[in-house]
Amino acid sequence: MVNRLTILYELQLIDDQLDELEELRGDLPIAVNELKSQISSITENIKTKEEQKEELLEKRAQNDEEIERLNESLKKFKAQLYKVRNNKEYDALTKEIDHTEEKILTLEEENKEAENLVEQLKMEIGELTPQVDELEKEVGEKENELKKIIKANEREELKLHDKREKIVSQVRKSDYNTYMRVRKALRGKAIATVVRGACSGCHNMVPPQRQIEIKSNRRLYTCESCGRLLVSPDIAAKVEKTFKF
Repeated sequence: MVNRLTILYELQLIDDQLDELEELRGDLPIAVNELKSQISSITENIKTKEEQKEELLEKRAQNDEEIERLNESLKKFKAQLYKVRNNKEYDALTKEIDHTEEKILTLEEENKEAENLVEQLKMEIGELTPQVDELEKEVGEKENELKKIIKANEREELKLHDKREKIVSQVRKSDYNTYMRVRKALRGKAIATVVRGACSGCHNMVPPQRQIEIKSNRRLYTCESCGRLLVSPDIAAKVEKTFKF
């Protein structure tokens, strides 16, 4: 059991160091992700507006073709007015002329509205595009800064990850799963020790009987307050004394 507890505490010490290296990066990873998310959102917005613009231009082109066809029909109808033989034919033709002229006016109004919308979309796209350029520039700067930090600690981080893998291979699967579950829940330290009768993680008092049990190193105990795994001060001192940072 002592070996199980020792290995788990070694794992915690390595993760402490990896967490410190992660902290050196500060908010840069989050900032980069947020900026990329903004870029993606604005880019998608631009794409949508471009598609709307193209649809309007296509519709306007179709309307122009239809207007041209209707104008040709209008010429024919007007020319036929001079050849009508009775009032019935005349009324039918004038009705067709009125209907055709109405359709032409409707299509021209549609085109005018489409043209205004196209100009509006062009303006909006023109305002959004520089925002993307500015954000991409900012992302580039932050990514370079992040790369420098990662590069400066790359060798140390690789060594720690290599060491961690070796230790994890010695940890019982059930212990590791418990360790990782607690670590994830508390976003950091999964193992604590007892300092002056209190859990070193949450600083709440550990019952005297439980302190004796923890000190015996016979099984794995957890803090009743925070849920961290608890190891005896003896185990912690022994590991920290021999552990190579």
